[in-house]
Amino acid sequence: MGISFYLPLAASVLLAVLAPPAGRRLPPRTAAWTLLTAAVVAAGAWATVLGMLGFTLVAQIPQVAAEGRWSPHLLAADTPVERPVAAACVLAVVVCTGALLLALWRGMRELAAAWRECRGLPDAGGLTVLDDPVPAAFALPGSPGRIVVSSGMLRVLPAGERHALLAHERAHLAHRHHVFLLVFRLSAALHPLLRPLMRSGGFALERWADEDAVAAVRDRATVARAIARAALASREARTRGLAATNGPVPERVTALLRPPARRRRDLVAVIACLAVVCCASLGQAADSLDRVFDSAAATAAPAPRLAVHKALPEEFHGAVHVERGSR
Repeated sequence: MGISFYLPLAASVLLAVLAPPAGRRLPPRTAAWTLLTAAVVAAGAWATVLGMLGFTLVAQIPQVAAEGRWSPHLLAADTPVERPVAAACVLAVVVCTGALLLALWRGMRELAAAWRECRGLPDAGGLTVLDDPVPAAFALPGSPGRIVVSSGMLRVLPAGERHALLAHERAHLAHRHHVFLLVFRLSAALHPLLRPLMRSGGFALERWADEDAVAAVRDRATVARAIARAALASREARTRGLAATNGPVPERVTALLRPPARRRRDLVAVIACLAVVCCASLGQAADSLDRVFDSAAATAAPAPRLAVHKALPEEFHGAVHVERGSR
């Protein structure tokens, strides 16, 4: 029975290890969605299995067992893991939950700050130009969001490269890449092994916006020059939110100077199969744990009491009367 709990854990670890290199070989849009799916499945399976194993120890507390109407002794005898392992799972769940809540609070705070800043900026067709000599350009999520670019950045870039840079930032807003980034961060907080996947996901989002810029200007070399020039010009500036200068710029420029990545259905199929195995084995683990608790509850249930008829047979009435009378 223990193997049913370790299989989803192993599948989630494999997803965390294999998804990042697979994402580097896929077209950016496909890579972003594939990595997002792998992150959600791996983090969900990881947290669920740890929670189930930890609950086998918590359920042995007499007060908890009384509420659930199962025997803590029978549950301890039939538990799928030893007490130290279950205790470690409880600790891991507490730590991962705390990290998840902290990441959620920080992410929501950043999004709220971006929305407030976005409402305070002038809108000229979704573009805000700041009178600032420091080169900077980034996308602020909001309703509908703003592309913020400084006058210093506009002076640095030629006309064609300015068009490419703005197309890159528009792609971030159009595809809601800030939501992707938040999900990647939450998944990595819940499952520490997903941190490389989170970085690969951020790279895939930047490459996705790069390719959308290529589709807008129809010249890969122009987009590559725009990204490189903007990164060099703004290396001293602190960017906020999604920006064309984020991520490993040399790798992005190299990818832009090459032909577009071809579709790799085999890699997508491998990640999809691992996700299916992860979900299916998680269901099997839940079913195994349910049987353990059902067994402990059925064995611990009190035997039904036999109904006792208080009325005595007719022939005993006289005997009782005589006995009372004789006294």
